[in-house]
Amino acid sequence: MTSPKPAIYEALRGFATEAELDALSPDENLREALELDSLDFLSFVERLSAATGHRIEEDDYRRLGTMRSCVEFLTALERQH
Repeated sequence: MTSPKPAIYEALRGFATEAELDALSPDENLREALELDSLDFLSFVERLSAATGHRIEEDDYRRLGTMRSCVEFLTALERQH
C-alpha cells in the first residue's frame, strides 16, 4: 500500500503550499495551523474522500485533525476495504 500522504497534500492544495505542509509537525492541528474554517475543512474532507475513493463519515471528521491522524485513519480505512 502506498502512503496516503500525497492524497492529503492534494486535498489541502489551495489551503497551503507544499512547503507549508512539509513544515507542519505530525501532531499539529491542521485547522488551526492552516486557518481552516468549517467550510474549508468540509471541502478538505470532500476532496480527501474523492482522492481516496472512500466515503468519510461525519463521525470520522475528528480523526482528521492532524497529519499523523489523517495518515493513520486513511491507512486503517484502506485496510478495511
